[in-house]
Amino acid sequence: MNGESLNIEQDNLAKLKEQFPNLFTEGKMDWEKLKATFSDDINFANERYVLNWAGKSDAFKILQIPTTATLKPVPDESINFETTGNIFIEGENLEVLKILQKSYYNKIKFIEIDPPYNTGGDSFIYPDKFKENKAEYEKRIGEKDEEGYLMKEGMFRKNSKDSGHYHSNWLSMMYPRLFLAKNLLKDDGVIFVHIDDNEVHNLRLIMNEIFGEENFVEQIIWKNKYNAGALTNGFSNIHEYILCYSKSPIVNIEAPLTEEDIKKYNKIDEKSSQRGGFVTQPLATGSKDERLNLRYPIHYNGVEIWPEKQWIWSKERVEKAIKNNEIVFNESNGTYSPRVKQYLKDENGELRKSKPVSILIGPYNQEGSKEIKELFDANVFGFPKPSGLIRYLLSLTFNDDPSSEGLYLDFFSGSASFAHAVLEKNTEDGGNRKFICVQLPEQCDEKSEAYKAGYKTIADISKERIRRVIKKIEKSKAEKPDMFDNGKQDLGFKVFKLSASNFKIWRSNEITEENLVQQLEAFTNPVHANSPEKNMLYELMLKAGYQLTDEVEDKGNFYSIANGQLIIALKKLDEKIIAAVIAAKPKKVITLDNSYAGNDQLKTNTVLQMKDAGIDFKTI
Repeated sequence: MNGESLNIEQDNLAKLKEQFPNLFTEGKMDWEKLKATFSDDINFANERYVLNWAGKSDAFKILQIPTTATLKPVPDESINFETTGNIFIEGENLEVLKILQKSYYNKIKFIEIDPPYNTGGDSFIYPDKFKENKAEYEKRIGEKDEEGYLMKEGMFRKNSKDSGHYHSNWLSMMYPRLFLAKNLLKDDGVIFVHIDDNEVHNLRLIMNEIFGEENFVEQIIWKNKYNAGALTNGFSNIHEYILCYSKSPIVNIEAPLTEEDIKKYNKIDEKSSQRGGFVTQPLATGSKDERLNLRYPIHYNGVEIWPEKQWIWSKERVEKAIKNNEIVFNESNGTYSPRVKQYLKDENGELRKSKPVSILIGPYNQEGSKEIKELFDANVFGFPKPSGLIRYLLSLTFNDDPSSEGLYLDFFSGSASFAHAVLEKNTEDGGNRKFICVQLPEQCDEKSEAYKAGYKTIADISKERIRRVIKKIEKSKAEKPDMFDNGKQDLGFKVFKLSASNFKIWRSNEITEENLVQQLEAFTNPVHANSPEKNMLYELMLKAGYQLTDEVEDKGNFYSIANGQLIIALKKLDEKIIAAVIAAKPKKVITLDNSYAGNDQLKTNTVLQMKDAGIDFKTI
C-alpha cells in the first residue's frame, strides 16, 4: 500500500499489456506498433533488420571517446614483477580496454568473460560521461573513501527490472566493451561469453552485429548444477549458456577426450605400448556423397567384400592399412565386416581429440565454490565459475592450431577463476599461456565473509587467489617434480592499477580567461607534480604501442624497452647521454621536455641528430 488512489493510466496500460504484449517494449508503450495494430497507417521508421535500443547512440559516443588514463605499476602486490608475462589490472574495464587498444590491438588469442547477467538485482551501470573535467573523471573511474577504497556508489547503479530501460541499460554497458574486445582479438582468435536466459537473446544479437553472424561458432548449454535449481516458470533451472564467436570463420574445432571416452580405448595389439589401446569403427559408410573411387571390393580370406554404398578410404589407403594391421575383419555367418582401428594416440604420441559437443555436463557451480573454500578456508566469493570449466575451454583446438601459447584475456575477472585455470592448464600440459585479467576494485559488503577475512574489494580477492594458486603449484612441483614438465613455468603476475595520467592535458580549444594560466602551465610543464618515474615509464610505453610485459632495462640515464626498440629518457639530458641514446640505434626515442633544463640549443641539436639517424623522436 502506498496510500494513493488507483492510478487509472497505469491500470489501463496493464490491461492493454495483458491483451496485447506485442505493443510494449521494456514496459513502455511502442506507439508505432500501436498505430500498426489498430490503423491502416502502417509506417515503421527505418524499416530494416536491425538491433536498436534506447541509448545505442550514447553507447557509440562512449565507445569513441578516447581516454587519457593510464596504468600504474604496483610491484609490491605482484609476484616476479620484472620477469613475468602475466598481468592483473585493477580498474574499470571500459577505460582499461581503451588503454590497451594501441599496445594489444590484434594480439589476444583467447577471451573469456563472465559479465553481469542482468537478473534484476545486478548493479553494473557505469555513469559514463561525454565531457568532463579532471575532478569528474577521477570520480567516474572510482569514487574512493578516506582509506582509498572504491565506493560502490561511485561506479554502479542497480538495474532493476522495473526500469523502463532494463534491457537497454545492459546493452549499452556491454556493447562498447565487446566492440573494443574484438579489436584486441587476433584474426584467428575466439571469445567465450557466459550468460543465462535473462539476456542470451540480446547477447546473440549484439555479438552478431559486432563479430558478424558468420562468425557465430556455438551456443553451448552448460549444465551447472548437480540437482534441481531455482524454479523459473515452473521449470527447474539447471543450466546457463556460453556463447562462442570467432574473429574470422572457424573451419575445424577439436576437443580433448573425456575420461569416459579414454576408457573405451581398451583393445590391445602390438602397437599399444606406443599408441595406447584402440577402438574400431566401420570402414563402410553411407553418409558421404557417392564417389565411385570409394566403391571397390576388398579381398580377405578368399572372400570378396563389397560395401553397401562405399568405403571411407581409397583402395590404396585400405591396402596399406591392412598391411600395417590397422583393420580388423569381424565375421558373422560367413560375412565379413571390416573395421578400422582408431588408437588413443597418434604416431607422435599425442592423445587423440574428438569433436566438442554443444551440451556440457559440469563442472558444476558447487565445484567453483569448493575451490574458493579450499584456497581461502572461507567462502569469500559467491558462485565463482569452476576453473575446470575454463580449463576445458582452453583445451579446445581451433583451425588445427595446437599452440598453447599466446595472450589470454578476461576483463570481468571476478574471483580470478580465469587466471587460476590458465596457470593450472600450463602446469598440466607445459603450455606458455599468459593471462591478462581486469577487475574493478568493487568494495565488499562489510557483513560478508570476505570483508571479515580482510578483503576490502573483489580485486583484493582476485589477487590473493592468484597468489595462493601459484603457491599451491610451487608446492606440488617441489613435492613431485617428476610429474611435471621440465620447462620453467611462469609463476608470477604484474599488478597494475587504473590511474589518471601523469601528464597534464593541453586543451587549446578549451582555453578561457579563468583557466589560461592553468593551460599554459600544462603546455610548458606537462608533468604532474610528484609523478613517480616508473609510472611515467609505463604510461609512455603504452602510449607508444608497447606492451606491459616488454623487457625494460634501466641504463642509468634512460630506459631501453623491447631489446632497444624504444628508449625513454626521463632524467636530465646532456650531449654525452644523447650520443649514447643514438648509438643504441633505437626505432623510437621519447624524452621529457624539461629533461633539457631550458637548454633550447641542446634540444634543437637532438632533433636534428635523431632525424639524421632515422629515429622517430618525440618530446613531452
